[in-house]
Amino acid sequence: MTDLRTQAFLKEATKNLDLAKNELLKPAEDIVTYSVCKNSQFAVENFLKGYLNKNNIEIELKDTIETLYNKCLSFDENFKNIDMGAIGCRKQPIDSRYCSEINSVSACFDTADSIDTYLRKKEVL
Repeated sequence: MTDLRTQAFLKEATKNLDLAKNELLKPAEDIVTYSVCKNSQFAVENFLKGYLNKNNIEIELKDTIETLYNKCLSFDENFKNIDMGAIGCRKQPIDSRYCSEINSVSACFDTADSIDTYLRKKEVL
């Protein structure tokens, strides 16, 4: 059961990351920053949930991106190399906030991409 749930989180995260990346590849005037923001947020959240689930660490409904990240960090200190500072909404429930500034959404995407890269290096993905 755990493996299917882990795969579902990671598959969804990868899908969200790809959607955000495809949006960022558009000409600047055509980029929908809301789409980049939300897909990047969901990618981060699902990557972290997938990693935690894979390692049998409890995930709670009230977990924010920050609490998920801290759980990952307490299990694997190498998560400290992933800068979460760009995610301004990391302390709020994921559906409550979004940003529309292109630099902010690009930084959020970069954070999601960094987690993706790290999980690939660890052979989780």
